[in-house]
Amino acid sequence: MRFMVMVRANRDSESGAMPSAQRLAEMGKFNEELVKAGVMLAAAGLRASSMGARVRFSGSKRTVIDGPFAETKELIAGFWLWQVRSLDEAIEWVKRCPNPFDGESEIEIRQVFETEDFG
Repeated sequence: MRFMVMVRANRDSESGAMPSAQRLAEMGKFNEELVKAGVMLAAAGLRASSMGARVRFSGSKRTVIDGPFAETKELIAGFWLWQVRSLDEAIEWVKRCPNPFDGESEIEIRQVFETEDFG
């Protein structure tokens, strides 16, 4: 089973502030553990929404909306793509993850659809 594991954005990530050297080292060590265990398929941090855009669809009409986007709590600051046996295993890995930010953080875990899920 593949899971997308997403780090929710906060004011710091949206301001473009880079993590401390210590936090980068902690995350690097955690990522190495994921690779050694054969869990991590991909990972990346995302730049602030001010450097992005959204495309809104309404029937055949397309509207481009430039960032930044107001609702920080709905934004993603980074992600991993993991191959694990179950949601429970993904949860156990996330519980081992260093806190992505100072203070409170949130990481969302969602299973990825596979081709066979569509019949």
